[in-house]
Amino acid sequence: MTGTLNKVMLIGHTGDDVKMHYFEGGNSIGRFPLATNESYTNRTTGERVTNTEWHNVVVRNKAAEICEKYLKKGDRVYIEGRIKTRKWQDDQGNDRYQTEIHCTEFTFLTPKGETGAEPAGNSNSQYSGNRPAKPKSDNFANTNQSHSQEEEEDDLPF
Repeated sequence: MTGTLNKVMLIGHTGDDVKMHYFEGGNSIGRFPLATNESYTNRTTGERVTNTEWHNVVVRNKAAEICEKYLKKGDRVYIEGRIKTRKWQDDQGNDRYQTEIHCTEFTFLTPKGETGAEPAGNSNSQYSGNRPAKPKSDNFANTNQSHSQEEEEDDLPF
């Protein structure tokens, strides 16, 4: 294989509301923590063990504004993106690193009305880049969104 792949898919619960930062020129960035859990039974003790992993999620521009509007602490969300590590120096001159998930697509998974965080009329919302997302046929993303004009004219069977 000659190419490489940097792709992350996570389903988890938000650890806080989206924190926004706006830049000159109208660009924006949103950040929020996402918790994923792993559960297993310890073979020696028979005890149920749950480990939580925290991920720093970064969304940009329109996607960030959508997340800020509809995602609340504790909401369940599907995130798709890539891993990026930032490096900087702290006040003492030590190199510091932070690993982030730069989100390219997301789907809200918390049922409408459960936290009041869903937009009216959608059971799940999706976003992909700067265009409306096509509904996914995966088990965790059953959407009722209307199709765009481009999708209606497409005569492909899938």
